[in-house]
Amino acid sequence: MHPVLRLYEDTLGDGVAAGLPPLPRMIFVAHGAIETGDQKLEDNMAVAGEDAVALKAGTAGATLWRFELAAGGAATGALAAPGAVSREKLSASLETLPKGRLLLRGDSVTFPPGGCAYLHRHQGPGIRCLIEGGVRIDTRGHSHSYGPGGAWYETGPDGVFAQAAERPTRFVRVMILPASYVGKSSVEYLNEEDKAKPKSQQYKIYADIPLTLAGT
Repeated sequence: MHPVLRLYEDTLGDGVAAGLPPLPRMIFVAHGAIETGDQKLEDNMAVAGEDAVALKAGTAGATLWRFELAAGGAATGALAAPGAVSREKLSASLETLPKGRLLLRGDSVTFPPGGCAYLHRHQGPGIRCLIEGGVRIDTRGHSHSYGPGGAWYETGPDGVFAQAAERPTRFVRVMILPASYVGKSSVEYLNEEDKAKPKSQQYKIYADIPLTLAGT
């Protein structure tokens, strides 16, 4: 069975505390604030790793996007805490997972109004979720549009064209890449004429985590 990448949306009330078992994951703060370990995370911040996690929402609560990678279809599922509500937004069986040592990358991509990402592919699969704006994704002969909170999966090897709406657009994503791509771009443009064109999108890397847990 292929490993599965899942995206959950967790909503925690004021001061609610919860724990998560060891699993490769990234937690992105979509709204509010949390404390975990000695870190305090607010809107548009993220934490990633493979260890168990204890977190506590701030006084105004928090909405989290939790990306988790699990072998054999296992899943953490909902946060087991009073005052916490979890919803699975998307899950994907990673049939196009690269061979060999892997890393979990969490980053965000920002487009100016009307910006686009020319036809391209990545070195591994991943899930995206739109933070603001709007985007149309063309891949595998189909076209889909997403608004804030919309999530989608990209296989990695399949070509993708992305067209942003006429307003600032940004999404957050987690991809599983070959370990050799630590700190390196995973994008490959498929049309020769596009390679030298100026690119409108900007990137912010939250984490590059080499994966060590068995089965991933």
